[in-house]
Parts: sequence; structure tokens; C-alpha cells
Amino acid sequence: MKKQPLFSLLLVGLLYVGGTEMASAQTMASPATMQPATASTGKDLAASAALSPDHTTLLKALGAAGLADKAKEAGPYTVFAPDNAAFDKLPAGTLTTLLQPANKKKLANLLSYHVVAGNVMAADLKDGQVVKTVQGESLTVGVQGGTVTLTDAKGGKATVTKADIKTTNGVVHSIDTVLMPAK
Repeated sequence: MKKQPLFSLLLVGLLYVGGTEMASAQTMASPATMQPATASTGKDLAASAALSPDHTTLLKALGAAGLADKAKEAGPYTVFAPDNAAFDKLPAGTLTTLLQPANKKKLANLLSYHVVAGNVMAADLKDGQVVKTVQGESLTVGVQGGTVTLTDAKGGKATVTKADIKTTNGVVHSIDTVLMPAK
């Protein structure tokens, strides 16, 4: 199933983007001054995931969704990876509920909504562009003054805080909000 491999890559990418190794390879900028990094991890999304202390929640979600091994698969994929603070912004109890075994499918659906097929670098994104996720729904891109945002199906917005982290099977952009699909 295409949704699960893409979802896994998204989660792994997020975990890596916030990692200590990457923090030294790029500067964390405010969204208004975010500049794409062209750093490469030299590892696949799965191997990169465990390196990030800022994406431990994503890694936990990936495991709960049963997608951890999928992040080793060939891509390329672009992952918009929510950091720990993004998950902290969810309504109280939401994450706990999603992590329960009975909600495995729902969690996988949510995570795959953060993944796009192909290598999409920040410079490739255009204001007003609509990108289709591997989950099947779309995200709308906003680009203003060097800040890249994504608007989800419910009108929520996430800002790219770290961009263009290359892995051997894709690229990761760390975001500050969990994106919500319509279904």
C-alpha cells in the first residue's frame, strides 16, 4: 500500500530534521528568515530518524502506526515532518488516542498526509501551488518573503522551520504544526 511507505518516510524525515547532527549542519531560523539548507545526511529516512531529539514524538507515532520499517524503502519522498512542539499543540488527549492500537489506521492516514512523492526542494514550491500527498488529499503551499507555509484540508497552517534536508531516499522539511487531512 503506497500510503504506509510514504507515511513512514515522513515520520523518519521529521525525526532526522530536528536531530543534533543536522542542527550543526544548518541554522535554525525564524520562519520569516528561513533559508533552505542543502545538507545531506548520507542515510535513508529510517536511519536518519533516530538522530533527532526534536522529533521523538514522530518516531513514536511511526512505530505505533507500524510504519518504521517502511522508511527504509526506495523513494524519493518529500516529508513535511512535524516536530515535538507541533504534536504538543494538538488538543489534549489527541495524541494519546492516536497512539492506541485501535487507532493504528487513523494514525497511518494522518502521517501519510505529511508525505509527497518525489524530491521537492523549498525552491521548487510556489505560492498557491497545490501538492498531492501520498495519503491522497492535497496541501496548499504559501510562499511569502522566504517563508514557506502549508495549509491543510481543515484550514490549519504549518510553517517550514528547516528545509531541504536530503536523505538517500528523499528530502525532509521540518514543520511547526501537525497537518490535518479532511478524512
